[in-house]
Amino acid sequence: MNKLIVGLGNPGRQYAGTRHNLGFLVLEALCARHKISLRNSASNLGMLTKAVIEDVECSLLMPMTFMNNSGLSVKKLMDRQGIALEDVLIVCDDFSLSFGKLRLRPSGSAGGHNGLKSIIANLGSNQFARLRMGIDVPPNADDVVEYVLTNFTPVQIKALPDFINHALDCVTCWVTEGAQVAMNRFN
Repeated sequence: MNKLIVGLGNPGRQYAGTRHNLGFLVLEALCARHKISLRNSASNLGMLTKAVIEDVECSLLMPMTFMNNSGLSVKKLMDRQGIALEDVLIVCDDFSLSFGKLRLRPSGSAGGHNGLKSIIANLGSNQFARLRMGIDVPPNADDVVEYVLTNFTPVQIKALPDFINHALDCVTCWVTEGAQVAMNRFN
């Protein structure tokens, strides 16, 4: 059984430290934890690698399609590798959660997240797990796009390694024990 873990973000240096790239940061940390490297996979429109997490083979994907087209990359890889919806976990930011909060769900709506909207549209289903990571509510509701594309505050940057490690523990639990156990332990 092959699991797929997808970290959402935008490619390019100008987006590297932004709130919207939290999924990329988690995937990079997961690679570092398992001492593996992502490689360009033009056929899958992203950066890709394989990892064995607690004896479970996983594909790790960072779509390079920009957030709003993440579903193109996810769909290509799922089709190529025959990955089932229930074996997919999407890691992304969520501005409706406080910074440092995790919310894992086995399925659901996009909740206003354009990356999730693209994945749902391309897969024709919302029946995949998603780990939403809180980045705080924007101070001005009219500037949501600008807010998610800004860098974390100095206080958040200091707390970011612990937050990411907590998310990695949740991802590992999802891989090894399933969504329900991970939800009970990390939500």
